[in-house]
Amino acid sequence: MTRVLVVDDCAVDRTLAGELLKKDGGFTIDYARSGEDALQQIGRFVPDLVLTDLQMPHIDGLQLVSTVREKYPRVPVILMTSQGSEEIAFQALQLGAASYVPKRFLHDNLRDTVHKVLRVSIDESYHQKAMECLARSERVFLLPNDPAFFTPLIAHFQEECVGLGICNHADRVRLGVGLGEALANAMFHGNLELSSSLREVDADAYHHLAEARCRESPYQDRRIEIEVRLARGTAVFVIRDEGLGFDPTALPDPTDPANLEKVTGRGILLMQAFMDQVDFNARGNEVTMVKRSGPNGRGGK
Repeated sequence: MTRVLVVDDCAVDRTLAGELLKKDGGFTIDYARSGEDALQQIGRFVPDLVLTDLQMPHIDGLQLVSTVREKYPRVPVILMTSQGSEEIAFQALQLGAASYVPKRFLHDNLRDTVHKVLRVSIDESYHQKAMECLARSERVFLLPNDPAFFTPLIAHFQEECVGLGICNHADRVRLGVGLGEALANAMFHGNLELSSSLREVDADAYHHLAEARCRESPYQDRRIEIEVRLARGTAVFVIRDEGLGFDPTALPDPTDPANLEKVTGRGILLMQAFMDQVDFNARGNEVTMVKRSGPNGRGGK
């Protein structure tokens, strides 16, 4: 069973989040009513994931993220954001949170967000010795429109990046989330030509249309190309789709904390928060993401 600690000073919100996760099965839910309570519980039994509100008295979500990152770097933290907490939420993402979900979209997005983060937070220790011997690597991967291929490939990249000193254990999950968002964008918005506006209005219709297009031409024939260049201290990921592209200048500014409450551009915001450089080509069907260690980047050992 996956153990999740839900932290919120509001009993109603705390219970709602826990009950939504229980619907999937496979979760043991613990509850904390404050940041202090959460840290005491983590000290007794380390969970697999922490889901926390931002606005709490005394130790708030921002402080909780920072403390968990420092003391328990293998435990990912997901934020529950509300309108008015955007500035704090953006700071928390920069400090080490693995992802976020707006409270007004808990019903639609919470379980999906938790599963995404857990998929990229698996233990990599048995690969570490081999990865420490890696000097550099350059490869190209071609993926079908199937998210089942994302998790094992991302896990492989994570292991190599830790071994090459590009990111530490705490940043490993954030690297995986950033890569996962880029691959999802390439598949759903690129190859399948799905709009975030549909997901914001009707999440079920969005997923049904995605399933249908995976079986229809020209969508089913398109591929995602991933070019990966890894060396000591630097990773470059170039992800291309075969869709129509988009105008990158039309995206909402992902560095503006006010955009955390919007579904559109959420993936770009996480990519910007977790990578050191994110650039789109003019056509909008290719993104280049750079992750660095040391003084010029957010990673490191």
